[in-house]
Amino acid sequence: MAYVFTIGSRASEDRLEKLIEERIKPNADKKAVDERIWDLFGEEWAIMFTDLSGFSRQVAEFGIIHFLQTIQESKKMLVPCIDDHDGILLKMEGDSMLVIFKNPHKALDCAIAMQRATVDYNKMRPDTEKVLLCIGLGKGRILRIGDSDVYGAEVNAASKLGEDTAKSGDILVTGSIMKSIGSAFKFMPIDAIPPGADSAFKLIYKA
Repeated sequence: MAYVFTIGSRASEDRLEKLIEERIKPNADKKAVDERIWDLFGEEWAIMFTDLSGFSRQVAEFGIIHFLQTIQESKKMLVPCIDDHDGILLKMEGDSMLVIFKNPHKALDCAIAMQRATVDYNKMRPDTEKVLLCIGLGKGRILRIGDSDVYGAEVNAASKLGEDTAKSGDILVTGSIMKSIGSAFKFMPIDAIPPGADSAFKLIYKA
């Protein structure tokens, strides 16, 4: 099964590379190539980026082994939340996760569950070992290339919110997420609107 998966992902990447090569040729019909790319790889997903607050400072203070321990502990705590809410963890890079969800409600429920899990985890731990989680969410049509990566305006916006704007305990969302959820949750507008989004909000929730 793993062998089949590897071929499938590589085939998608190869197909995209060939189309991009077509696009950059002199006198290429870029609009037509773009339509082919979106037809092949365009999908609607909710996107989550997570980050750990103050992590670079902790690595500098406490070293790489402390870094690896915190990564391991956060993975053990957060991945079950992702599984329970039907998310797909595409990749982990350092202290960040990229997760996609077909259902935006489940994406938001997962974000809340993850934050609550960190609150419980942190209760009996010293400040140096606490997991301080930041989350950004977006939703929209993206290019999904196998199970290796995703691209799009809402991907970039979610990344900016989760990795640059959010503080510990925050769940920040684009306007697209807020509109798709409706009145089931309470949101507060924020001024830091990332490129690729028309608005951004902070989720008001009980930790």
